[in-house]
Amino acid sequence: MKREDRSAELDGRSVTVVGSGFGGLSTACYLADAGADVTVVEKNEQLGGRASVLERDGFRFDMGPSWYLMPDVFERFFGHFDREPTDYYGLERLDPHYRIFFKDGDDVTVSADREATKEIFESYEDGAGDALDEYLAEARETYEIGMEHFVYTERPRFRDYVDRTVLRHARGLTFLGSMEAHVADYFDHPKLRQIVQYSLVFLGGSPSNTPALYNLMSHVDFNLGVYYPEEGMGGVVDGIAELGSELGVEYRTDSPVTAIRGDVGDFRVELADGGGDSEGSDVGGTTDDFLRSDLVVSDADYAHTEQELLPPEKRQYDDDYWDSRTYAPSAFLLYLGVEGDVEPLAHHSLVLPTDWNPHFERIFDDPAWPDDPAYYLCVPSRTDDSVAPEGHSNLFALVPVAPGLDDDPETRQQYRDFVLDDIAENTGVDLRDRIVVEERFCVSEFADRYNSREGTALGLAHTLRQTGPLRPNRRSSEVDGLYFTGSYTTPGIGVPMCLIGGQHTADALREDYGR
Repeated sequence: MKREDRSAELDGRSVTVVGSGFGGLSTACYLADAGADVTVVEKNEQLGGRASVLERDGFRFDMGPSWYLMPDVFERFFGHFDREPTDYYGLERLDPHYRIFFKDGDDVTVSADREATKEIFESYEDGAGDALDEYLAEARETYEIGMEHFVYTERPRFRDYVDRTVLRHARGLTFLGSMEAHVADYFDHPKLRQIVQYSLVFLGGSPSNTPALYNLMSHVDFNLGVYYPEEGMGGVVDGIAELGSELGVEYRTDSPVTAIRGDVGDFRVELADGGGDSEGSDVGGTTDDFLRSDLVVSDADYAHTEQELLPPEKRQYDDDYWDSRTYAPSAFLLYLGVEGDVEPLAHHSLVLPTDWNPHFERIFDDPAWPDDPAYYLCVPSRTDDSVAPEGHSNLFALVPVAPGLDDDPETRQQYRDFVLDDIAENTGVDLRDRIVVEERFCVSEFADRYNSREGTALGLAHTLRQTGPLRPNRRSSEVDGLYFTGSYTTPGIGVPMCLIGGQHTADALREDYGR
């Protein structure tokens, strides 16, 4: 459909989007492009949801997503509106992609040079270089088939998978079985298995509970490359919000939603303390205490929306349902501004125990603070001078932990000291006497700031029972005119997936209420 044909489909319809994560921002852009009057209301003081930005004493930290992956998805998103990502922010391809520090003293640098990477693999295991080529060829095929026929094409119901076209393409995908078993078919050495599976953390899963379908993430990593956007992921948020403003979207920050009442044509989105700051055009019947609109899209935590914002008789799922879900990890985060450099850390670094299974068990099987954690270090100041004062480095440490853990101040202090000791021991970078700025973020903050169930950092994990049509529906079955977007719905977790999910949600509104 041509853009000029889309522009009047929702003309005269007003839509309130609750939450300004990437899913909400994406949905708002697509809806405005289809002619709707769109207001985005955000609980916190800035747009972006989990992609918040923390600024302290000359340091600027991305608090959430920090990997710019799948550049083709961003190009497709902006291309829909006849724009390009570089109209809003610059991009720099990172080389190396990342560095891995194994806790036995070994380290590996993964670069953009495939042949160099194959040599690394071959040094660990005879034949592993050719096996990497074979593995990545399959990952490419999975990615291309999966994205075209199962991600960009919305299939919310099981019956959507039962047609000849889908079944023909599905033969090229490995749906069943775990990533752990799939990777074992290619590589014997445990370190090589870790290298091709580390990205499962971005999906909120483990090698044993994530479907083999997600081998496509290796194509994302090794073939598509890793990038850094100008001003970090906060710059991407600003770019998408600017696009939305150009399309007529209004944004209201500092506006916590306390209830969603009514249904199609007569929604009332109630705000705490009358809402906060707004920018953009007047739309949708805004008052000091609530917003009236024809339709509502929630990008807030799905469970929070259902359990806290809707009356009991309007909920699709009960407490037992949400209690039975497998949630992606929470995270223990340290945002650190330090004096001097942090060689030999790369922009992205991973610190991995030689056996990471106990850490995953501490997340999914027997929740507890991990005593030999796998963790991630991000040092954007290696690429961007603007994120730290001269002579200083900007980094954060992220340790995946089980959602719902007790993170009282004493525990957090002890774990903070433990993590800094572990960094010094396993990377050779001692930060302990050089820290000039420090902020901590953990389970409690994810729950308080983002209304995240059990303080999960990402939402529902991508287990086999929570993939595709097994994720919660984007259309409410109990409230006509209420829709959902974001990481709980399809296609799932991650910035690119939320951008795509925003289009699917907007398409659902257009299908149901467009002219």
